[in-house]
Amino acid sequence: MSHTDHADAPTDPTQNGSGETIEIRTPTVEDGAGMWALAKGTGVLDLNTPYAYILWARDFAPTSVVSLVDGQLAGFISGYIRPDAPQTLFIWQVGVDSAFRGRGLAKKMLFDVIARSGASRLETTITADNEASIALFTALARHHGTEITRRDLFGTDLFPPASASGEEHAAEDLYTVEPLRTDT
Repeated sequence: MSHTDHADAPTDPTQNGSGETIEIRTPTVEDGAGMWALAKGTGVLDLNTPYAYILWARDFAPTSVVSLVDGQLAGFISGYIRPDAPQTLFIWQVGVDSAFRGRGLAKKMLFDVIARSGASRLETTITADNEASIALFTALARHHGTEITRRDLFGTDLFPPASASGEEHAAEDLYTVEPLRTDT
């Protein structure tokens, strides 16, 4: 798939070393319910309504990605270009089904969506305890030969009071990777 194709044109699947077929492509509205189920199944992602994931797969498909392993939805990344910063790709959620972790899917999806976006800057928010996401975006910075920076963005005071389970939403730190190389 060229990096300018749209959601209705999936990538050519590739085989990994274990004989599985891995497909990385833009999402379609038909993927929305699966994206919601996958987010719910992680137990750690903030869960939005199923409608939000279907809408996301329609309106933000060019800046989002799904991965399928042997035809089964295995992961997704939702992202968008910031309206006030058109060279900035904001990555909102990264989810990989627990049955498919350890295959490098998050990294493959992230590299794919960045290449397609044409962005020269990436932003994401990560809670301080999310070591896997911090490692993923740090690897991205290394790959692009640049630094990753962190600063406070959304403190706990901005989120609603504790949920029924008694858990408060953790602060979200802003991580920035720039410049992104366009030749990767």
